[in-house]
Amino acid sequence: MTVNISAAMVKELRERTSSGMMECKKALVEANGDMELAIENMRKSGLAKADKKSDRIAAEGIIGVKVSADGTVAAMVDVNCETDFVAKADDFVAFANDVTELVLANDIANDEALLAATFASGQTVDEVRRGLISKLGENITVRRFERLVSANGGLASYLHGSKIGILVELTNNNPELGKDIAMHVAACKPVCVNADQVSATDIAKEKEIFLAKQEDKIQGKPANIVENMIAGFVKKYLAEITLLGQPFVKDDSMTVEQLLKSKGTNAVRFTRFAVGEGIEKKVEDFAAEVMAQVNAQ
Repeated sequence: MTVNISAAMVKELRERTSSGMMECKKALVEANGDMELAIENMRKSGLAKADKKSDRIAAEGIIGVKVSADGTVAAMVDVNCETDFVAKADDFVAFANDVTELVLANDIANDEALLAATFASGQTVDEVRRGLISKLGENITVRRFERLVSANGGLASYLHGSKIGILVELTNNNPELGKDIAMHVAACKPVCVNADQVSATDIAKEKEIFLAKQEDKIQGKPANIVENMIAGFVKKYLAEITLLGQPFVKDDSMTVEQLLKSKGTNAVRFTRFAVGEGIEKKVEDFAAEVMAQVNAQ
């Protein structure tokens, strides 16, 4: 017996699954009009599609950033997809925002715990993620997240477009200054807050490189002169890589440390996320791809 699939049934299934009209009609036909069975089959199909796409490189996406109203908790999430086109899709942006809100509101231990965490709808992050993969046709990953809690100071953030996100903690709650420092971190990319956080191993390695480059200049010079040259180099090196040592990006007449001192505060820590950093992107050669398909026919 063939069940007549009405437009109202297709509309209901579209609203419940956010899938295309033809896909919904096909699912209802295959389920002989059983709405719940159609949804179950579509979910299974979506999971299968998600698994097939899981090994594809996802190096585009957006950074989500949220700070609590009182400035004591902040969250940042890096959600990736394969193309910038999907990164701008409403469903993808909404998913990233929802995940960021979830991280802000909950103390989540690790990546696995985040994927297992549930939204208000009752669906887990991973279930929604896999559903988006099926709907948008690209691999989607929640690559990493950070949640900071400030016991005595204050947290601030800065989002550069949707691709670079910064969280900063200051010893005092000063959102405006915190945002300025976060903007500085976005632009100048310091490695750490202060010189104490730079390892002796890294300093020794930089000294070795410096001496190798300056070999001709230091040859025959007294040991104390060489030591002074090395000391000057180390001071310059530390100023370049530490937040406190860098000239403030909005007023290079002072360092970040001098700015913070003038405001009666200091920097505790910062976190910087940039979409795609550390991911080896696939370089597409479309001409070669087309020729390969032609030759295969």
